[in-house]
Amino acid sequence: MASEEPYQNPTNPEDQSQNEEGSDKKLSKKEAAKLERMRKRQEAAAAAAATNISSMAIDSEDPLAENYGETPLDDLKSKEISGRKWTEVKALNEDLKDQVVLIRGRVQAIRAVGKKMAFVVVRELGFTVQCILTVTPDVVSAQMVKFATSLSRESIVDIEGVISVPATAIKGATQQVEVQVRKVYCVNKAIPTLPINIEDAARSEEEIEKALKAGEQLVRVNQDTRLNFRVLDIRTPANQGIFRIQCQVENIFRKFLLSEGFIGIHTPKLIAGSSEGGSAVFKLDYKGQPACLAQSPQLHKQMAICGDFGRVFEIGPVFRAEDSFTHRHLCEFTGLDVEMEIKEHYSEVMDIVDRLFVTMFDSLNDTCQKELEAINEQYHFKPLKYLRKTLRLTFEEGIQMLREAGVEIDPLGDLNTESERKLGQLVLEKYDTEFYILHRYPLAVRPFYTMPCYDNPLYSNSFDVFIRGEEIISGAQRVHVPDYLAERAQACGIDVKTISTYIDSFRYGAPPHGGFGVGLERVVMLFCALNNIRKSSLFPRDPQRLAP
Repeated sequence: MASEEPYQNPTNPEDQSQNEEGSDKKLSKKEAAKLERMRKRQEAAAAAAATNISSMAIDSEDPLAENYGETPLDDLKSKEISGRKWTEVKALNEDLKDQVVLIRGRVQAIRAVGKKMAFVVVRELGFTVQCILTVTPDVVSAQMVKFATSLSRESIVDIEGVISVPATAIKGATQQVEVQVRKVYCVNKAIPTLPINIEDAARSEEEIEKALKAGEQLVRVNQDTRLNFRVLDIRTPANQGIFRIQCQVENIFRKFLLSEGFIGIHTPKLIAGSSEGGSAVFKLDYKGQPACLAQSPQLHKQMAICGDFGRVFEIGPVFRAEDSFTHRHLCEFTGLDVEMEIKEHYSEVMDIVDRLFVTMFDSLNDTCQKELEAINEQYHFKPLKYLRKTLRLTFEEGIQMLREAGVEIDPLGDLNTESERKLGQLVLEKYDTEFYILHRYPLAVRPFYTMPCYDNPLYSNSFDVFIRGEEIISGAQRVHVPDYLAERAQACGIDVKTISTYIDSFRYGAPPHGGFGVGLERVVMLFCALNNIRKSSLFPRDPQRLAP
């Protein structure tokens, strides 16, 4: 069944553009062999490093040997509760001057200054602090400095030290204080040579191009490599920001709808048959019966309305088996779905969309400034333009705007990718907004359960919502009359038997209702003007990627 998360025809050649950073291809034999050689070198280097660090950790000639080294595995098995107090890196500030703190984080950078001094930048949850080891009698030994400089980047360390405030600003860390190290322990070491370096993965395209013009070659980490080593890639400041914003989008969505009297539900993802028709479904065997993964919670969220819930929403996985290789399609994404009773007009659903997303955009701009700054540092974008009262245009008005701009569009067809973007540009120029609603779509391009317009059966009580020239939300009033619903399903090529329980649910009395759906990843992608939905999917699944 048509998931409400909007999508274009995946066979549309206009929407088949790959991201410039690379497409997801299977590894060739040459690439696989190269990775295997890299793995063996890393194992050898790791073994050598382990021997080196271990020998220093048990240096019996160093009276301060207990102040550094590798933490024994037994001490990490929840052996005891010491009562020690930990301080988060983001909480380190001038108020803690001269106080002893205990922090845990990753080694982001190491710089030795001779044999008696070293700087170690420690990162925790995107925040960084500069830690300094200086050889000092009875506190820091030369062996301890050597141990610290031998640590591999991205290793997990515990550091105890005293907070000091430097006279000048610190450029290489987020926190404007330093930790004068007294103790340092390696909790878990990373391999010496990482598949990708965090600093390379965090570099903006503009920075790379600027360096090239200056005759300097910087490492460009393409998208395939990022996704192959996603655990490292998501440690970058931009990715930390992206997925914290994604969390907030979900929280705002839920909080707003709860305040509007909606009930959160969970619908099954295993269903008896295709809910839409066509081949874009993942089919499977269910104890000897044919089944498939749900393309949408559409059927069941409507059934919940028939069950007198009045207003419902769901946040859950949606599956699409389409062979689409565009910048905005995934085989699995997180759907944000809404369904509600309608008293008089489907504009009541659009009213919810309006207030929900204006509230969401306001909240993200107010509460996620640091995250947005981190994203903008790597993926430069302009803040989204939107109106306090969301603009609404009819489909016919949109077609007329395109025609006046010289773009010929089928008045009873759908918008393709190019026409969507062109209309978005025209709307921005005329109304100064990148977020708007287009409604009264032609019935022929909508799902079978969409209610036709009362005054023209060629059009429907449906709408799409656009951000930055791309479709992001699809919604409509539903057909709640069972016989007409069955007629519409059959006309659309759907086996009515496979959705009989859905249709039957309307035979027991169903109120007029409507709803909409949107992909969580698309909201984040378009709000932050990212060029590929794989950037806003934690572990994306597309036609060629099932790992990691």
